[in-house]
Amino acid sequence: MSVHEPSVAPSALPAATTKVVSGALIALFLANLVNFFDRAIPSVVAEPIKAEFSLSDLQLGLIMSAFTLVYAVAGLPLGRLADRGDRPKIIGAGLLLWSGLTAATGAAGNYMLFILARLGVGVGEASFTPAANSMIGDMYPAERRSRALGVFMLGLPVGLMLAYFTVGKITEAFGSWRAPFFVAAVPGVLLALVMFRMRDPERGGSEHTAAGAGTVLTDDAPITRPIRRLLSIPTLRWLILAGLTFNFAAYAVNSFVVPLLMRQYELKLTPAAAVTGIIVGLTGLIGLLAGARLADRASTKSPNARLTIGVVSCAAAAPLTALALMQNGGSVVAFTALFAAGWLLAYGFYISVYPAIHDVVVPRLRATATALFFAAMYLLGGFSGPVVVGAISDWFAQRALDEAGTGTLKQFAGEGLNSAMYLVPLMLVLTAVFIYVATRTIAADAARMRRSLETR
Repeated sequence: MSVHEPSVAPSALPAATTKVVSGALIALFLANLVNFFDRAIPSVVAEPIKAEFSLSDLQLGLIMSAFTLVYAVAGLPLGRLADRGDRPKIIGAGLLLWSGLTAATGAAGNYMLFILARLGVGVGEASFTPAANSMIGDMYPAERRSRALGVFMLGLPVGLMLAYFTVGKITEAFGSWRAPFFVAAVPGVLLALVMFRMRDPERGGSEHTAAGAGTVLTDDAPITRPIRRLLSIPTLRWLILAGLTFNFAAYAVNSFVVPLLMRQYELKLTPAAAVTGIIVGLTGLIGLLAGARLADRASTKSPNARLTIGVVSCAAAAPLTALALMQNGGSVVAFTALFAAGWLLAYGFYISVYPAIHDVVVPRLRATATALFFAAMYLLGGFSGPVVVGAISDWFAQRALDEAGTGTLKQFAGEGLNSAMYLVPLMLVLTAVFIYVATRTIAADAARMRRSLETR
């Protein structure tokens, strides 16, 4: 049995797969946009929050990553629920929950209440990504999934870009860092109403075989020990490790680039946020749109070609981000250009790794596989990135103060943070290594997945 996806005419596929952009995909993209907009707000207003609550960088890092704890743990049972329940309704309920708690974050009167509200946001958001990824896997065949997932993942850079370009202005307009949290709650509630009216696609409805164009593959056998079954897939294990290291880097960047620009390059909040929007948002638009089509074309040539794009892009991103950090408070233009170029390449992770999960996991376990993937990404990567970088930043700042023998810790906070951020290029190198190892196993795992469906 060939491990290559067969060529199938669009007319032979289920109706939902005949075009890449559908109404359902647009709704999922918008929900993802709101998802990342809400996540980015604390990063933009980090310095005002730090000042009001008198926080260290370690405590600031905990604010950035607090929701990831619950997000990771709650994602597994919610992923299993998405594999069996009505996925649009699960997403709608999650939207209502995280939007309400985003507003509650803005009302928090102290540091602990802020943390508790962000933990609640994590529960709502944990219901979204496993269900959404599973839906897309059932809406589009393998040779179109990079583009479909690329459209969906555009919510990440667009949401971040909107947050970094607007949250500073909203904060200044209302004279409070709390205002953006209230504003952000409104679109989430409206999108929840849309999701409640959406139809759930047929599970396995986009799978087709060489035995007959348009033949639908389903797997109705009972699923026992789903986590063990998933972890028995070598490719998935390596992709989980890649997700861990990549999210460590991504959350460190999203959490601390605005404070770094304000401290080390002496920018005000709004311009610092706008520069960060270019680095992590605008680059994503280019990277996902250009890279997704390339990844889909690569997937028709060999099972590991799509992952090879992720290897090359992450490996190239590492030295560029390191060169940006070497500016160390010098030219903000050079810092922005180098970091933006590196982060544009880093977006190759999404259009290579996310579709690969669908290539090796049967349809009825894809939401659970995504939840497992995200549990590692967020619990071990997304949470630890801001916390570890924040703690190391405090250590470097204290060491610099001790060596100087005079001044205040605040004076050395920028130098400390710049030094700690060198963990970002290191994690990108590790990501490239783990994806490379996955390229060695994906052909066999993809063939095994196809055989398991065709024997039903």
